[in-house]
Amino acid sequence: MRTYDLEQRLIAFSISAVNYTDTIQKTFACDHLCKQLIRSSTSSALNYAESVGSESDKDFIHKQSIVLKELRETFVCLQILEGLNKSSDLSKFNGLEKECEELVKITYASISTVKKRLFSGTSKYPKTYHKR
Repeated sequence: MRTYDLEQRLIAFSISAVNYTDTIQKTFACDHLCKQLIRSSTSSALNYAESVGSESDKDFIHKQSIVLKELRETFVCLQILEGLNKSSDLSKFNGLEKECEELVKITYASISTVKKRLFSGTSKYPKTYHKR
């Protein structure tokens, strides 16, 4: 998957998550979780965009780790909202959860690949960029 494609996929996922919050029942707990869902889902896309401009493999790993953390938070938030909205149409939950799981796997694989490259000494950045 190309960088641009993944970025667009994260943006689309964020938009879907934000739009989904409009369909959730209006309770104190759901309102709290919807706001958190908006923050964590949009943060994953924003931090991914920042990671693309990384100056080193370590910087890339750090920023991608934030993306991974935010995606995992988004996934848990979706699961809690699903539990609180059992009487609602859950088909949108399943689509968002599935996409979130796939994005977690892609991000984890990306981090693993760069870690292997970094620790094998085949980094794409000059050694001067790495603070060991």
